[in-house]
Amino acid sequence: MLKRFIFAHEDQPDKAWLTRFVAGREEAERWYLGRGRANPPTANECRAALGLHMPELLRHYDRVCGLVGNDDRAHQILSQYRPPPVIGACSQAVWFGDGGPALVRNYDFDLDVVSDRFEATSWSGRKVIAKAQRPWGGCLDGMNEDGLVVSCAFGGSPAIGLGFSIILMLRYVLETSTRIDEAIAALSRIPIAQSHNVTLLDRSGSFATVFLGPDRAPAVTADRACTNHQEEVVWAQHGAISRTVERRDALVRLLAEPGLTLDALVEGFLASPLYSRRIGSPTVYTAVYRPIERRVAYLWPGKSVCQHIDQFEPGTYVHDYGDLLQ
Repeated sequence: MLKRFIFAHEDQPDKAWLTRFVAGREEAERWYLGRGRANPPTANECRAALGLHMPELLRHYDRVCGLVGNDDRAHQILSQYRPPPVIGACSQAVWFGDGGPALVRNYDFDLDVVSDRFEATSWSGRKVIAKAQRPWGGCLDGMNEDGLVVSCAFGGSPAIGLGFSIILMLRYVLETSTRIDEAIAALSRIPIAQSHNVTLLDRSGSFATVFLGPDRAPAVTADRACTNHQEEVVWAQHGAISRTVERRDALVRLLAEPGLTLDALVEGFLASPLYSRRIGSPTVYTAVYRPIERRVAYLWPGKSVCQHIDQFEPGTYVHDYGDLLQ
């Protein structure tokens, strides 16, 4: 299977963003309405929630709402408030040896759903590099010019709550935080729609993995490795399918190996059991964030695209995932 990726510099959403949104609006609406969900909040409720919990994003939200015009459904979608559940299988680890500190992650998801876009932005004068996920503002992982790195993984619980998507929460952190403690405070106070694990790292080497969920209090841990469960597996079916325990155990063993290098750690991410070839949730890409250098490498087997916070190079890359497994 082939998938094309785009690397683009776009300081703020504008006409090009609007063109992309219009082209994908029907798909975005299908995502937001989901299957069998209760009536979504009104556009006014969505804006009010955003203003209450992430007020610094409100002017950016109003900007894109102005671009799409008088379209309440679009405004609901763009708020990412009370979204439908999205479930994936990812792996994350923090490295402190030579070449570190670094955050390494695999993002595993349906290739037809994950966006094709990696981008550099400057919404409020703070530069951000991120793996973008539509409909607006969402970040699966990213780094800002202060060297703060964030990355998320599904947390393994089926619980659903009256909160925001994690990908907009990560955008908020990258736009407003410079240190780990600020990021933790933000993530801990914003209501979240689903269970997620967020790994944080900054250029000082401070790090944390935060367990979040709509049915639990946030937990700040010193776990250097995480996959798709929190303190324990609570959704046995997903845990078995995603091999979350097996992958975390593999990461823990890998990090404990004497003489381990960053290159060897990355090679481990590109091999089983961390690297997935399952058709429903293959490893879409691997990312290696290095906050001291303020650069990131996006990796696929046989290919590396390196980007710097001050020198983001536009371009494209087409990856052949081959024949994926059932």
